[in-house]
Amino acid sequence: MHTLCHIDDIDDRQCKGFKVGEANLFAVRQDSEVFVYQNRCPHLGIALEWLPDKFLDMDGELIQCSTHGALFTIDEGLCVAGPCSGQSLMPVETRIENGEIMVTL
Repeated sequence: MHTLCHIDDIDDRQCKGFKVGEANLFAVRQDSEVFVYQNRCPHLGIALEWLPDKFLDMDGELIQCSTHGALFTIDEGLCVAGPCSGQSLMPVETRIENGEIMVTL
């Protein structure tokens, strides 16, 4: 298990990127839930963010790939629009212990 950060370090409907060993990850907080994915678009295998910690669309409702604009649901990582429609982001096993976001790689 690896600790990413405390849940309060990510504001509601915001994201944060992380490097854990060789893995590039990002976490999205939605209310009291946190979803963690590999920072890799299934279309071209590139990082998703356009600026550090900027993974969401303008409304904060979907994860957006900065290169081709693909849109992914926050809770499932499913691509709902764009060149990889129907594909999904790779989720990372996550749990919260004592307010800390923990992941298994």
